[in-house]
Amino acid sequence: MWRDDLRGIFYIALKDMKTYYLKPPSISWGIVFPIAWILAFYLRNPQNFEQLVPGLVAMTILFSTTAAEAVVINFELRLGSLERLLLAPISLPAVLLGKVIGGTIFGFMMTVVVTLGSVLVLGLFHVNFLYLALVIVPSLLVFSSLGALLCVLVKEVFEAQTLLNLPRFLMTFLSGVVYPVSAMPPVVQCIAYLMPLTYTVDGLQQTFSTSQNAFVFVDILVLVSFFMLFILPAIKLLYRRFV
Repeated sequence: MWRDDLRGIFYIALKDMKTYYLKPPSISWGIVFPIAWILAFYLRNPQNFEQLVPGLVAMTILFSTTAAEAVVINFELRLGSLERLLLAPISLPAVLLGKVIGGTIFGFMMTVVVTLGSVLVLGLFHVNFLYLALVIVPSLLVFSSLGALLCVLVKEVFEAQTLLNLPRFLMTFLSGVVYPVSAMPPVVQCIAYLMPLTYTVDGLQQTFSTSQNAFVFVDILVLVSFFMLFILPAIKLLYRRFV
Protein backbone atom coordinates (compact mmCIF):
# COMPACT_ATOMS: atom_id res chain seq x y z
CA MET A 1 0.00 0.00 0.00
CA TRP A 2 2.73 2.48 0.91
CA ARG A 3 4.45 1.78 -2.41
CA ASP A 4 1.23 2.65 -4.25
CA ASP A 5 0.98 5.85 -2.20
CA LEU A 6 4.57 6.87 -2.97
CA ARG A 7 4.06 6.12 -6.66
CA GLY A 8 0.82 8.10 -6.61
CA ILE A 9 2.43 11.08 -4.86
CA PHE A 10 5.17 11.16 -7.49
CA TYR A 11 2.83 11.05 -10.48
CA ILE A 12 0.35 13.54 -8.99
CA ALA A 13 3.17 16.01 -8.35
CA LEU A 14 4.54 15.42 -11.87
CA LYS A 15 1.12 15.93 -13.43
CA ASP A 16 0.51 19.16 -11.48
CA MET A 17 3.94 20.49 -12.49
CA LYS A 18 3.17 19.98 -16.17
CA THR A 19 -0.46 21.13 -15.99
CA TYR A 20 -0.40 24.06 -13.58
CA TYR A 21 3.02 25.18 -12.40
CA LEU A 22 5.32 25.28 -15.43
CA LYS A 23 3.17 27.94 -17.06
CA PRO A 24 4.01 31.65 -17.60
CA PRO A 25 1.45 32.97 -15.04
CA SER A 26 2.76 30.73 -12.25
CA ILE A 27 6.40 31.46 -13.09
CA SER A 28 5.82 35.22 -13.23
CA TRP A 29 3.86 35.23 -9.96
CA GLY A 30 6.41 33.02 -8.26
CA ILE A 31 9.60 34.79 -9.26
CA VAL A 32 8.96 38.11 -11.02
CA PHE A 33 6.65 39.55 -8.36
CA PRO A 34 9.08 39.02 -5.42
CA ILE A 35 11.97 40.49 -7.44
CA ALA A 36 9.92 43.54 -8.47
CA TRP A 37 8.79 44.02 -4.85
CA ILE A 38 12.29 43.90 -3.41
CA LEU A 39 13.67 46.15 -6.16
CA ALA A 40 11.09 48.77 -5.22
CA PHE A 41 12.52 48.91 -1.70
CA TYR A 42 16.08 48.80 -3.01
CA LEU A 43 15.52 51.79 -5.30
CA ARG A 44 14.13 53.70 -2.36
CA ASN A 45 17.28 53.07 -0.31
CA PRO A 46 19.99 51.57 -2.57
CA GLN A 47 22.66 51.24 0.11
CA ASN A 48 22.86 47.61 1.11
CA PHE A 49 21.08 45.19 -1.16
CA GLU A 50 22.64 42.21 0.64
CA GLN A 51 20.35 42.83 3.63
CA LEU A 52 17.31 42.39 1.37
CA VAL A 53 18.42 39.02 -0.05
CA PRO A 54 16.92 36.88 2.78
CA GLY A 55 13.61 38.70 2.30
CA LEU A 56 13.80 38.18 -1.46
CA VAL A 57 14.38 34.44 -1.05
CA ALA A 58 11.60 34.21 1.57
CA MET A 59 9.12 35.98 -0.70
CA THR A 60 10.07 33.72 -3.59
CA ILE A 61 9.33 30.71 -1.36
CA LEU A 62 5.97 32.16 -0.32
CA PHE A 63 4.68 33.26 -3.71
CA SER A 64 6.04 30.40 -5.80
CA THR A 65 4.53 27.66 -3.63
CA THR A 66 1.16 29.40 -3.46
CA ALA A 67 1.13 30.46 -7.15
CA ALA A 68 -1.29 27.69 -8.09
CA GLU A 69 -1.59 25.58 -4.92
CA ALA A 70 -4.65 27.49 -3.74
CA VAL A 71 -6.62 26.72 -6.92
CA VAL A 72 -5.48 23.25 -7.97
CA ILE A 73 -7.66 21.22 -5.59
CA ASN A 74 -10.88 23.19 -6.06
CA PHE A 75 -10.37 23.33 -9.82
CA GLU A 76 -10.01 19.56 -9.98
CA LEU A 77 -12.97 19.05 -7.68
CA ARG A 78 -15.12 21.02 -10.11
CA LEU A 79 -13.83 19.01 -13.07
CA GLY A 80 -14.19 15.70 -11.23
CA SER A 81 -10.56 14.74 -11.87
CA LEU A 82 -9.78 14.52 -8.14
CA GLU A 83 -12.53 11.93 -7.70
CA ARG A 84 -11.00 9.92 -10.54
CA LEU A 85 -7.65 9.94 -8.74
CA LEU A 86 -9.31 8.33 -5.73
CA LEU A 87 -10.39 5.40 -7.90
CA ALA A 88 -6.73 4.41 -8.04
CA PRO A 89 -5.18 2.32 -5.23
CA ILE A 90 -4.02 5.40 -3.35
CA SER A 91 -5.08 6.93 -0.05
CA LEU A 92 -6.63 10.38 0.34
CA PRO A 93 -3.68 11.76 2.37
CA ALA A 94 -1.35 10.61 -0.41
CA VAL A 95 -3.43 12.54 -2.96
CA LEU A 96 -3.17 15.71 -0.88
CA LEU A 97 0.55 15.17 -0.28
CA GLY A 98 1.02 14.80 -4.03
CA LYS A 99 -0.59 18.20 -4.49
CA VAL A 100 1.59 19.71 -1.77
CA ILE A 101 4.78 18.14 -3.13
CA GLY A 102 3.99 19.55 -6.58
CA GLY A 103 3.90 23.07 -5.18
CA THR A 104 7.02 22.36 -3.12
CA ILE A 105 9.04 21.20 -6.13
CA PHE A 106 8.02 24.22 -8.19
CA GLY A 107 8.85 26.53 -5.29
CA PHE A 108 12.22 24.83 -4.89
CA MET A 109 13.05 25.42 -8.55
CA MET A 110 12.16 29.11 -8.35
CA THR A 111 13.99 29.53 -5.04
CA VAL A 112 17.17 27.91 -6.38
CA VAL A 113 17.18 30.33 -9.34
CA VAL A 114 16.79 33.40 -7.10
CA THR A 115 19.22 32.18 -4.43
CA LEU A 116 22.01 31.17 -6.81
CA GLY A 117 21.53 34.38 -8.76
CA SER A 118 21.88 36.43 -5.58
CA VAL A 119 24.91 34.48 -4.39
CA LEU A 120 26.74 34.77 -7.72
CA VAL A 121 25.89 38.41 -8.42
CA LEU A 122 26.60 39.69 -4.91
CA GLY A 123 29.43 37.29 -4.12
CA LEU A 124 27.75 35.83 -1.03
CA PHE A 125 29.96 32.73 -0.97
CA HIS A 126 30.07 32.61 2.83
CA VAL A 127 26.54 31.20 2.87
CA ASN A 128 26.11 27.90 4.73
CA PHE A 129 24.33 25.92 2.01
CA LEU A 130 23.45 23.07 4.37
CA TYR A 131 21.62 25.42 6.74
CA LEU A 132 20.11 27.15 3.72
CA ALA A 133 18.61 23.89 2.45
CA LEU A 134 17.38 22.97 5.95
CA VAL A 135 15.48 26.27 6.12
CA ILE A 136 14.19 26.34 2.54
CA VAL A 137 12.73 22.81 2.34
CA PRO A 138 10.44 22.96 5.41
CA SER A 139 9.46 26.52 4.44
CA LEU A 140 8.35 25.29 1.02
CA LEU A 141 6.31 22.51 2.63
CA VAL A 142 4.73 24.97 5.06
CA PHE A 143 3.45 27.41 2.45
CA SER A 144 2.42 24.71 0.01
CA SER A 145 0.38 23.03 2.76
CA LEU A 146 -1.05 26.42 3.76
CA GLY A 147 -2.31 26.86 0.20
CA ALA A 148 -3.82 23.37 0.28
CA LEU A 149 -5.51 24.04 3.63
CA LEU A 150 -7.09 27.28 2.49
CA CYS A 151 -8.15 25.57 -0.74
CA VAL A 152 -10.12 22.83 1.02
CA LEU A 153 -11.74 25.37 3.36
CA VAL A 154 -13.77 26.85 0.50
CA LYS A 155 -15.63 25.57 -2.54
CA GLU A 156 -14.80 28.04 -5.30
CA VAL A 157 -11.44 28.78 -6.91
CA PHE A 158 -11.77 32.56 -6.57
CA GLU A 159 -12.62 32.18 -2.86
CA ALA A 160 -9.37 30.29 -2.27
CA GLN A 161 -7.30 32.95 -4.02
CA THR A 162 -9.03 35.74 -2.11
CA LEU A 163 -8.63 33.93 1.20
CA LEU A 164 -4.93 33.30 0.57
CA ASN A 165 -4.16 36.93 -0.28
CA LEU A 166 -4.85 38.07 3.30
CA PRO A 167 -2.20 35.97 5.13
CA ARG A 168 0.17 36.27 2.18
CA PHE A 169 0.32 40.05 2.24
CA LEU A 170 0.17 40.27 6.03
CA MET A 171 3.25 38.06 6.18
CA THR A 172 4.96 40.18 3.54
CA PHE A 173 4.67 43.31 5.68
CA LEU A 174 4.95 41.87 9.21
CA SER A 175 7.48 39.03 8.96
CA GLY A 176 10.70 41.00 8.64
CA VAL A 177 11.00 40.81 4.86
CA VAL A 178 11.93 44.49 4.50
CA TYR A 179 11.63 45.80 8.06
CA PRO A 180 13.17 44.05 11.11
CA VAL A 181 10.69 42.42 13.46
CA SER A 182 12.75 43.60 16.43
CA ALA A 183 12.10 47.23 15.43
CA MET A 184 8.33 46.77 15.36
CA PRO A 185 5.98 47.69 18.25
CA PRO A 186 5.61 44.89 20.85
CA VAL A 187 2.03 44.08 19.83
CA VAL A 188 3.02 43.77 16.17
CA GLN A 189 5.98 41.58 17.16
CA CYS A 190 3.59 39.17 18.90
CA ILE A 191 1.56 38.95 15.69
CA ALA A 192 4.70 38.49 13.60
CA TYR A 193 5.84 35.51 15.67
CA LEU A 194 2.54 33.78 14.89
CA MET A 195 3.43 33.80 11.19
CA PRO A 196 5.60 31.10 9.60
CA LEU A 197 7.32 33.52 7.22
CA THR A 198 8.93 35.21 10.24
CA TYR A 199 10.86 32.03 10.99
CA THR A 200 11.77 31.57 7.33
CA VAL A 201 13.19 35.09 7.16
CA ASP A 202 15.03 34.69 10.47
CA GLY A 203 16.52 31.36 9.41
CA LEU A 204 17.60 32.79 6.06
CA GLN A 205 19.16 35.83 7.73
CA GLN A 206 21.24 33.53 9.88
CA THR A 207 22.37 31.40 6.93
CA PHE A 208 23.36 34.49 4.93
CA SER A 209 25.13 36.00 7.94
CA THR A 210 28.88 35.65 8.46
CA SER A 211 28.23 34.70 12.09
CA GLN A 212 25.93 31.69 11.90
CA ASN A 213 24.66 30.02 15.07
CA ALA A 214 22.60 27.05 16.18
CA PHE A 215 19.45 29.14 16.65
CA VAL A 216 18.63 28.37 13.02
CA PHE A 217 17.51 24.92 14.19
CA VAL A 218 14.83 26.56 16.35
CA ASP A 219 13.43 28.18 13.21
CA ILE A 220 13.54 24.82 11.43
CA LEU A 221 11.65 23.06 14.25
CA VAL A 222 9.01 25.80 14.31
CA LEU A 223 8.57 25.51 10.54
CA VAL A 224 8.13 21.74 10.79
CA SER A 225 5.48 22.37 13.46
CA PHE A 226 3.68 24.80 11.15
CA PHE A 227 3.72 22.17 8.40
CA MET A 228 1.99 19.66 10.68
CA LEU A 229 -0.41 22.37 11.83
CA PHE A 230 -1.50 23.01 8.23
CA ILE A 231 -1.36 19.57 6.61
CA LEU A 232 -3.28 17.57 9.25
CA PRO A 233 -6.42 19.79 9.23
CA ALA A 234 -6.24 19.89 5.41
CA ILE A 235 -6.35 16.08 5.28
CA LYS A 236 -9.25 16.01 7.73
CA LEU A 237 -11.22 18.60 5.76
CA LEU A 238 -10.62 16.75 2.50
CA TYR A 239 -11.91 13.56 4.13
CA ARG A 240 -15.15 15.38 4.94
CA ARG A 241 -15.66 16.14 1.27
CA PHE A 242 -15.63 12.48 0.30
CA VAL A 243 -16.72 10.58 3.41
